[in-house]
Amino acid sequence: MTQAEVKIRKATGQDRDSILAVHMSAFGEAEGPVIVKLVDEMLDDASGEPMLSLIAETDGKLVGHLLFTSADIEPDHGQVSASILAPLAVAQNRQRQGIGGRLIQTGLRLLEESGVDLVFVLGYPDYYSRFGFRPAGVQGLQATYPIPPQNADAWMVTELKPGTIENCDGTVRCSKALDHPKYWVE
Repeated sequence: MTQAEVKIRKATGQDRDSILAVHMSAFGEAEGPVIVKLVDEMLDDASGEPMLSLIAETDGKLVGHLLFTSADIEPDHGQVSASILAPLAVAQNRQRQGIGGRLIQTGLRLLEESGVDLVFVLGYPDYYSRFGFRPAGVQGLQATYPIPPQNADAWMVTELKPGTIENCDGTVRCSKALDHPKYWVE
């Protein structure tokens, strides 16, 4: 499969069942049901608005999904607009083909165009650092729930508007659906 055969677009309501199936495939029987329930709740959670839900398709089949939801930083720093990238899923038989990376790159570009300043993620540093993410805690931006010291580098941020981080610190607050300690373990 070539990069050109993968189409990235905004998700619609008609994509919901396929989105949930992709998350089940990506996360398997152990984690899949928890992630599917989370995604289902996040898609209905008005506290995550504005959200950006992107899908990857190939041959008319949905093979990847990425969700960005809005976030706030406390104390309030005025006009800082932030989002959280969570979750990202690529169907198991389509992993390691660059689909996740294309979803991330497209999402970051669309968020930047819409005026988002910062994007946060809790994930694998080796993977997300490829897209400009770097540890957030050492920059004074704490996760919604404490991240264990051995995983501190997994809480990351990327600046879509240069200079934002130097004028910002505090704790990131997420949507209600994502606001539970079990989702903040890496």
